[in-house]
Amino acid sequence: MLDATSKKLLQLLKPGNPAELRCAAARVLGEVGAREPELAGALFELINDPEADVRLQVLRTLGQLHVEQALPQFLEKVRQGGLEAEVAAEAAARLGARGTKALQGLMHEVAPGLRRRIAAALAVGGTSSAGAAAVDALRDSDPGVVDAAARSLLNEVPTLSAAQRRTLADHVLELLAPKAGSKLSVSSETALLRLMAGLADSRGAAVFWSRLDALQPVEVRAAALQGLGAVPHSLGKDRLRRLLDCAADRDFRVAAPALMLLKEATASGRGDKEWLALLDAPDAAVRRFAIDKLADQDSAALAQALIRQLGHRDRELHAAALERLGKMKHGRAALAGALLKARNVDEAWLLGRAQAPFVKDLGSALQKQIFGQVCNYLEDGDRRADALLFLLREADARALREQLEDKALALRKKKDYATALIYLRLLGRDPACGEALRFELAACGLHLSEHNLAADARAADPCLDQFARLVRSHEVEPAERLKQAKWLQPEDLFYLGFHFVEGERTEREFGAQALRLLLKRSPRSKIAKDARSKLRSAGLK
Repeated sequence: MLDATSKKLLQLLKPGNPAELRCAAARVLGEVGAREPELAGALFELINDPEADVRLQVLRTLGQLHVEQALPQFLEKVRQGGLEAEVAAEAAARLGARGTKALQGLMHEVAPGLRRRIAAALAVGGTSSAGAAAVDALRDSDPGVVDAAARSLLNEVPTLSAAQRRTLADHVLELLAPKAGSKLSVSSETALLRLMAGLADSRGAAVFWSRLDALQPVEVRAAALQGLGAVPHSLGKDRLRRLLDCAADRDFRVAAPALMLLKEATASGRGDKEWLALLDAPDAAVRRFAIDKLADQDSAALAQALIRQLGHRDRELHAAALERLGKMKHGRAALAGALLKARNVDEAWLLGRAQAPFVKDLGSALQKQIFGQVCNYLEDGDRRADALLFLLREADARALREQLEDKALALRKKKDYATALIYLRLLGRDPACGEALRFELAACGLHLSEHNLAADARAADPCLDQFARLVRSHEVEPAERLKQAKWLQPEDLFYLGFHFVEGERTEREFGAQALRLLLKRSPRSKIAKDARSKLRSAGLK
């Protein structure tokens, strides 16, 4: 029999009162929990009330009071759809086994959208039968139904007692256990793994580890990895390898949770090779993670893996790899070796600049090897030589200049004038190049000149221009240097003298000295007659 308070609340439910007051009265009655027939009958009459808010609150209250005779109306509301369908489904789920069974039967009759609402309602039903039905809904063929049930179940997990959690975990583990002749869909397996992770049951660890194989779908692997983050687990060698494989996966949904799990792992010297695979991962973030993890390692294999990062488009990765290489003994050697094998000019400059900060640490043997490659490139006309020269200048500019000078003079003495001219031209680019070397450059150019006496040809000959500069500004008379250059041929001296005797006073005198030197060295040759004739025509006999 209703008490006085409940009777007054029933009076407030009557249609003449404001909708807000009627909703509040219905809510209080639900919380009080009196299950008197008079109360149930009064609420039952309001299921189709004109006020939508009143109808919704009455449905909730009837569910709270477990009024089973309202089940047919609940099911009808669900069939009709709309906002009331969701509330009606939750109310039916609260009725225990009878309501659960009715909702499960209804799922095969209604549209997909309503099936998802029913699945979500079962999860919040608060009864063991509804909970079990919601878990079973995770095996539905409709991914939308599976997702709705999973989200609702996960939202309910914090409200469950320890015993309820264990019971739910038992049910999930049973569904995840492999069974002959049956296989879960990807959406179902993923949802079950998410739910197991939300329950944080340690028994789920074995299930999660078993789902990390590369043959598993991406969604399943990602859910399993997230589950491992929620339960205690240990890392053995085999498990570490599985995580490393996941971290190197092309799909970041798998790689990201694997990296989180690997954060606390330690890369030992023996495990170096297993971690190196991350430096070939598709994602740059994974590669940067590996560089940080291998910060204490120094091996040839690691150095080669880091070298491969220098051409990557990610600037942060490039900078991190370069910094590590500079701090490693094997890294500096690998950089030098890669520079020697650079495939093109751009790569040579990339590697050359990369080594500039620690070029002083390059040993003499390595510098000698680099210089040898410079010589090969210079003689082949390969522009990669510029990057190597830059690096050697950074190491010791004076030593490099002396090496180039020695090389040029040695080649000239061997009468390999063309090759010597390559080195002399390189040295001549330096504004600080000495007068003696500039004379060698001019003389070698003179020896290799075509000796075309036409005025236009002589005006375009660079060796004559170089001699002109020496004539105008010098410490040692160019004529004296000509006397010492006994390797110059009479044809060279005639060409030089023929040009300069047509110039101004200083140049005329230099030209005359060149022709007289020719006469001294080859007085009876045919070209000597031409020299005398030229001197006479210039008035310098």
